[in-house]
Amino acid sequence: MRIRKWLRNALTFLMVAAFITVAGSVVMSKMSGSEPNFYGYQLKTVLSGSMEPSILTGSIVAIKPGGDMTRFTAGDVITFRAGEKKLITHRIIEVTRNKLTGQLLYRTKGDNNDAADLEPVDPANITGVYTGFTVPYAGYALNFAGTKLGNVTLLIIPGVLLFLYALASLWKTISALEDKKSDPNASQPDTKAP
Repeated sequence: MRIRKWLRNALTFLMVAAFITVAGSVVMSKMSGSEPNFYGYQLKTVLSGSMEPSILTGSIVAIKPGGDMTRFTAGDVITFRAGEKKLITHRIIEVTRNKLTGQLLYRTKGDNNDAADLEPVDPANITGVYTGFTVPYAGYALNFAGTKLGNVTLLIIPGVLLFLYALASLWKTISALEDKKSDPNASQPDTKAP
């Protein structure tokens, strides 16, 4: 009986914590207009198969932003801007310098691509380095969460589940009280006549 009560309380706590966490992260990312962050790591969704089999299409990868963007060497996987809104995660295959300016540049290539990327990457366009952490196929869910329907779903479903759980707990409590009230032996003390 104690274990069952403890499990019920733990489930209630987990549902409330999940609801608050999801609601908080959705609201905070919407208010700041930024990407989802987790303890200083940016979570990105891989939308193409250019890095397969290392990183599967639809995976979530953790990118560590910041730091000296000229520190990378061949073999590192970086995420960089290729245009206004396009981010690419590819492997560095060569570190070069511009012959005229001496500026450091990176030649990159997707592991699954036949040829290197056409343009070398300027360190100023690098947003972060891939940490090696990936969750296969979870990016599809993250992309869904970024839509209006996803936001509503992620806020409403945990709330409805929490509400239903509260109703079920209330129903059980009321039923237990009614059973106790209707049982005449439960409410009367044991006494013996002299």
